[in-house]
Amino acid sequence: MAAATLVVSLIMSGLTFWAVNTIQQDARLNDTRFGRDLGLLLAANVTPLIDEENRTELARFSHRFYSSTSSIRYMLYADAEGNIFFGIPFSESEVQNSLTIRRKIHLPDNYAENTDAPMVRQHMTPDGEVTDVFVPLIDEGTYKGVLAIGTNPNPTVVTSSHLTRDVTIAVFVSIWVMVILGAVFNALTITKPIKELLVGVKNIASGNFKQRVDLPLGGELGELIASFNEMAEKLERYEEQNIEELTAEKAKLETLVSTIADGAVLLDIDMQIVLVNPTARRLFGWEGKAVEGDNLLHLLPAPVQAEITRPLYQIAKGELREGAEFRIALKDTIDRTVRILLTTVLDLARENVKGIAMTVQDITREAELNEAKSQFISNVSHELRTPLFNIKSFIETLHEYGEDLSVAEQREFLETANRETDRLTRLVNDVLDLSRLESCKLYNFEAVDLVQPVEQTLRTYRLNARDQGIELVQEIEPDLPPVLGHYDLLLQVFTNLVGNALKFTGTGGKVAVRAYLLHRNHSGTAGLQNTNGASCPFLRPPVDQSDSSSHMENADFSQVRIEVADTGIGIDAEDQMAIFDRFFRVENRVHTLEGTGLGLSIVRNIIEKHNSRIQLVSEVGVGTTFWFDLKVFQEQEPGELSVSDHQSALQSPEGTVLEPPSPVTA
Repeated sequence: MAAATLVVSLIMSGLTFWAVNTIQQDARLNDTRFGRDLGLLLAANVTPLIDEENRTELARFSHRFYSSTSSIRYMLYADAEGNIFFGIPFSESEVQNSLTIRRKIHLPDNYAENTDAPMVRQHMTPDGEVTDVFVPLIDEGTYKGVLAIGTNPNPTVVTSSHLTRDVTIAVFVSIWVMVILGAVFNALTITKPIKELLVGVKNIASGNFKQRVDLPLGGELGELIASFNEMAEKLERYEEQNIEELTAEKAKLETLVSTIADGAVLLDIDMQIVLVNPTARRLFGWEGKAVEGDNLLHLLPAPVQAEITRPLYQIAKGELREGAEFRIALKDTIDRTVRILLTTVLDLARENVKGIAMTVQDITREAELNEAKSQFISNVSHELRTPLFNIKSFIETLHEYGEDLSVAEQREFLETANRETDRLTRLVNDVLDLSRLESCKLYNFEAVDLVQPVEQTLRTYRLNARDQGIELVQEIEPDLPPVLGHYDLLLQVFTNLVGNALKFTGTGGKVAVRAYLLHRNHSGTAGLQNTNGASCPFLRPPVDQSDSSSHMENADFSQVRIEVADTGIGIDAEDQMAIFDRFFRVENRVHTLEGTGLGLSIVRNIIEKHNSRIQLVSEVGVGTTFWFDLKVFQEQEPGELSVSDHQSALQSPEGTVLEPPSPVTA
């Protein structure tokens, strides 16, 4: 009713104001016509007087005309230059002096040329609207000046339009006063009882069947209140009769749900929690809270609430019968990923929705594995794309334009394709090596003389180092005992570390491979034996090696430390944390395209296979040193520990066991 009243009042008011505006426009048009006709009549009578310069007769005639016409507000006469020489109700004095103010009428520049019709305009003054009429004074084709008169509007029309406007405003205000009074009356007589009923319904829904509404009302509202009170009484009796049976059934259901490994939450169609098991409480952080009877949407974490609110209401309304599944990441004290399954609970006839069952599964580990797999596939695909594209491009060029290319250009294209093929081969081999290292492959660990893999690595890179102007240094402690390890894997470690060192070391730099025996005293600190270490220009590991070999602290045997040092560009501190990750390449920051980003990841896996840990010390502009420790190989003599006992003795705090010479599971 209020909306209809508003629309009708707006339409009627609009029509009324439109009518008033139309009347006013017609009145202005009539005033314009009257002023124009009056100006033409007056101009025809005064033009001869102005031509004869008979200003006395002009003044007398003008006063009579002004006095006899009540609608004229003013009359002004100006010469051809626009100077006003006579006006009513004011006039310029006959005597001129130096203090006289000259008044002029400013007309358009071409006004004297367009003298066929008067110029009419209207403007507002403090005394009301005035119609200005400017009539040119022309005598025998000669422009003598201009006559300006101002006329008042028709008072009858003005009074009528003002009255109509005031009546319209009064009617509009009266209508809205009635609407407001009606709304207040409605709020007092209808809204208040409805609010009381709403509170009663909420109390009934929460289980308070003793709720009653007592309002002295008749009519339909009175019948509604009486029916509500009767319903509440029946529900109260029903509750008393069935409370024991319902309690027993609920206990059975709670026992069954509590044994489920996944989280389970049972809701009614109003989103109130009916039942929740301990797993769901743990996942959503509801331990120690009485959440039964509360609205589920008020308790869920924000990400879960945003995802499942709409599907929950769709299921409750019967619009979504097949249920729904969601995968949501939770960011609380720890990052978790959960899978939520929503299932519709129907009645016995499977027609009406009675509730919603929500199953919650913690799939954090599964999500992490999928993410790692996707990231690995993405990285491998990205790394394979570039060499494959380059090979295809050069081969297509040779195929299509081979006859137009010179022999040198053909050779250059083939060499480029060959280099890209080698790069692709290295990438595939690195991926296969890393995959093999991360698998559960068995390796035979035996005595390895470190001099052999070190010399083999240096022979491989010596020519490359000479071309780059880099000095290769070998500092192997004399009579160094063999270590427990795998020859091919250690050779791959030296190859990757020395290759990286050469890549990031400039002309005139040095790359050194050092190996020396670490003796442990009774306090657990390492004593270094290296005859050449004092004069080395390279960065050295910290003197206290307890952190680097924490998993060996309680061992009573010696170790060999291997260092690969260079005087290259160094590694930023921010990169040192991620340097051993897959496909992470420091050369991205120095704008080179060589390498696969898997070398150091392979090195880390190999060293971990040897139950040790690869570490580094680096300073930008000074150089980098990688180092790791390997156990000295010891022949098992009669009376010594067995393999299993030896493994137990070398158990690390993290549960990593040093591998014996016999094959073990990686």
